[in-house]
Amino acid sequence: DPGADDPAQGIPPYIEGVATIDAVATQNLCSFNFDLVGLQVNQVRVNGKATGFTRTDDHELVIAPVKLRSGRSFQVVVRYEGEPALFHDAAYPEVTYGFMPTDDGALVLGEPEVAAGWYPVNDHPIDRATYTFRITVPDGYQVVANGLPMGTTSSGDWTTHVWQPRDPMISYLTTFDIGEWEINDYTADGLPVIDAVDPDSAELVGPVLERQEEILGFLESNFGPYPFETVGAIFDDNPELYFALETQTRPIYRDAFLTWGFAEDLIVHELAHMWLGDLVAIGRWQDIWLNEGFATYAEWLWYAYEGTATPQDMLEGVWAHIPPNDPFWDVVIGDPGILNLFHGAVYYRGAMAVQALRNAVGDLAFWQIVETWIDEHRFGNGTIPEFIALAEEISGKDLDELFQLWLFTPERPPRSALKPATARRQASAAPSAEALDEVERWIEGMEARVAMGAR
Repeated sequence: DPGADDPAQGIPPYIEGVATIDAVATQNLCSFNFDLVGLQVNQVRVNGKATGFTRTDDHELVIAPVKLRSGRSFQVVVRYEGEPALFHDAAYPEVTYGFMPTDDGALVLGEPEVAAGWYPVNDHPIDRATYTFRITVPDGYQVVANGLPMGTTSSGDWTTHVWQPRDPMISYLTTFDIGEWEINDYTADGLPVIDAVDPDSAELVGPVLERQEEILGFLESNFGPYPFETVGAIFDDNPELYFALETQTRPIYRDAFLTWGFAEDLIVHELAHMWLGDLVAIGRWQDIWLNEGFATYAEWLWYAYEGTATPQDMLEGVWAHIPPNDPFWDVVIGDPGILNLFHGAVYYRGAMAVQALRNAVGDLAFWQIVETWIDEHRFGNGTIPEFIALAEEISGKDLDELFQLWLFTPERPPRSALKPATARRQASAAPSAEALDEVERWIEGMEARVAMGAR
């Protein structure tokens, strides 16, 4: 905001933006659309020429007329301004997200839609792009975003911060965050790490970030080499932030999450999304299980790594904890619908489904499925039907009944569906008291996260 020249007063929720989009026509075009919510468009230019535009229901920016032939490269420049939109969670109306003002700047995050609230874009996981962010703020503010910092330039009392992620991103994974940050910038085995922490949170956040490198190594041992050019975290103390999010290369967290007993779980979960959610994206929002089920399962793998509970312990413990008549079991996690997109069932019934698959196909085939899925869909998209087909191809098994039961049947699976993965495990005792305690702790933490609209 041009009037915000006093950092102590915070940044009003107002932006002036210029979006430059380089694209290729995949068919002959006489018009095309971007998602853009709320903001006033002042000018559109296509290949340097002023072009007409209209708005549809304050969500679509329709650019016309144009004459673009299939296969032709073109450039669009959109100049816009206004107060960025805040979105409301469909199931948790009290939870807002988007361009969120804070007491010392702003956070930008949200899911399933967010980017259209601050720049014109096709705001859907099927559309990746490379990005360069040039964020101009009054002197005294710091900026952190996806990727790596590329330098700053100053003009009067303003500074432009340039950040650039190397790899293509989905729009809801883009972020820039303005405030007063303690920046921890170092290299771990050649990988640049940038952690940005609100100074008020530094003492609380420090211990968990000390394990970030170890967690990353653990995830690499399960999902393969880390896929991006940098990693890190953004921690803020904003009381209006009700969820963490896997913004690419640099997930965003609220510091208060660390006081509720699941600090490392969150780091594991969001970093697991770098593979399953960011590198491999869903093709449709109803496929969200492929993101959240596997990221939650990564938490269970972490407990096994820590020696507290196995994924099989977690499967059996969660099943026993939730009564058969609980509405939890009514959610069809293979196609949860808008209101249940981030329901707890998508997370922990989702992880249960992953362990059930592992039980059915065995460890060798299971990890071949995971490795192949990540390898074949990297920087692409996948759907649940495609995943099922791959699992059947690699395992040589008909898995329709298993996936129908765990993903598409609105009832609690029978106890027989919890069959352990090996004959040795079948003959072993029930989960230990320590493991059951870990299950109970995890469920309490997950319920708290879901109640806040966690991602």
